[in-house]
Amino acid sequence: MKLVRANSIALLLILTALQPAQTQDQAPQLRGVPPAQTQGLPSLKAPTSQVSSASPMTLLQIEQLAVQSNPTLAQAESSIPSSKAMRYQAGLLPNPVLGGEVENFAFRFLDKKPAYFGFGVQTIPLGGKLRKMRAIYNVQVTQAELEASMQRQRVLNTIRNVFYNVLGAQQTLDLQTELAVIARDATTTTSELFNVGAADKPDYLESKIEKEQVEHDLVAAQNSYLQSWRALATLLGNPQMAPVRLQGNLEERIGKLDEEELYRRMLEESPQMKAAQLQIKRARAVLIRAKAEPYPDLYVRGAIGYSTEFLDTGEEGPVPRTGVLANAQVGMTLPIFNRNQGGIASARAELLFAERDVERLKMTLRMQVAAIIREYNTALDAITRYRNIILPSADEAYQLQKTKFEQMSASYPQVLIAQRTKFQVRQKYINALVSLQQDATQIEGFLLSGGLDVPRTQFDAPMEHRGMPGLPGGRYTSEEADISSLDEAHNVDHY
Repeated sequence: MKLVRANSIALLLILTALQPAQTQDQAPQLRGVPPAQTQGLPSLKAPTSQVSSASPMTLLQIEQLAVQSNPTLAQAESSIPSSKAMRYQAGLLPNPVLGGEVENFAFRFLDKKPAYFGFGVQTIPLGGKLRKMRAIYNVQVTQAELEASMQRQRVLNTIRNVFYNVLGAQQTLDLQTELAVIARDATTTTSELFNVGAADKPDYLESKIEKEQVEHDLVAAQNSYLQSWRALATLLGNPQMAPVRLQGNLEERIGKLDEEELYRRMLEESPQMKAAQLQIKRARAVLIRAKAEPYPDLYVRGAIGYSTEFLDTGEEGPVPRTGVLANAQVGMTLPIFNRNQGGIASARAELLFAERDVERLKMTLRMQVAAIIREYNTALDAITRYRNIILPSADEAYQLQKTKFEQMSASYPQVLIAQRTKFQVRQKYINALVSLQQDATQIEGFLLSGGLDVPRTQFDAPMEHRGMPGLPGGRYTSEEADISSLDEAHNVDHY
């Protein structure tokens, strides 16, 4: 009996020695929780995983790499010079028409009658059409700049969410590696004690089962970490990049949020609302341009030439030829049949649509804010309970079971169960921290997502550069017709 007790105590001492020492560093203070409630809690710091020996990477470094390699940012930025070029194009006068003509060409007297002219025709849009057209593109330039900034925020939100996901997977892998080391050593020790008769077979079998379960959990943690890292490496533009440890703190940015304050901030500062307001401004500019369409355009034609016809002046002597002569024509269109009634009605309907879309967006933001606040508060409640109650209780239960085992009043499987429970709650704590950090990222980033989605460009909207002279889709007609069309739906001519 003394031998059994001695060997059991030896087993306990071995397991205790294998248990990782608690770090001396204090865990970051939980906002809103008194220091006395957070002292003595297990730290999330764990042994280094088997990853690249390169220096740990911070969130700032990850963000810089992502911004440099993400193709959607270049796509969004390309819309800005494109819109500016379209704005410049929209204010240009139509090209003049130059030509030549022959009048009074008599076949019987080829050199007695003809008049040879060179002429030029210029269309002059009236009613401020060019200025009003350029106003539309002024708004479009602002829209392109806003979309570029929104896409940058989408990329940052996405990379931050993936960063915290990888950081959580990294800490989970560290946790499972730590548990696997303990389980292996415990199984080896129990096997040795069983071989010398100092341990029961049920204890040996329980330790063996526990080891296999832990080994499986370790493989699952490794696969999850590698998958998360591959997603991060892909966003960094290097899918084959070897895993590197991340340096970060999952326990920062912890605090309560006010739903009404967040909703007010979204209405005042969110780029979604700014984009909706710009769409109203653009729709108004299109309506103004559509109303200017009925204004007549002025057509000016001038010609200068030489007439070979003899000029009878009534004077004696040789009859002179007519010689150099000129003519001029001025005309304008009459808005009798087509006063752009349909284009104006269509533009008004689009303006109404844009105005109602702002109301729709307010409702959508209200629902999104309510959903993200619910998720955030749920994660915050879980973190608070784990930090203040569950983690300390699990650690205390484990310590009590070890003490009972040392006193021969508890079996070794009970120690294993307490130990597994301790690690499971730490795992859930990590998951809650990752969830909270991702929710906080979305809240700070105005709920934008889709770092790899194709950004909206001027080619996506229904009222864009179709028919621009010199650009794909442009069309050319005679000097008395439209040079091109900005938006066929509104019958808006573009000069």
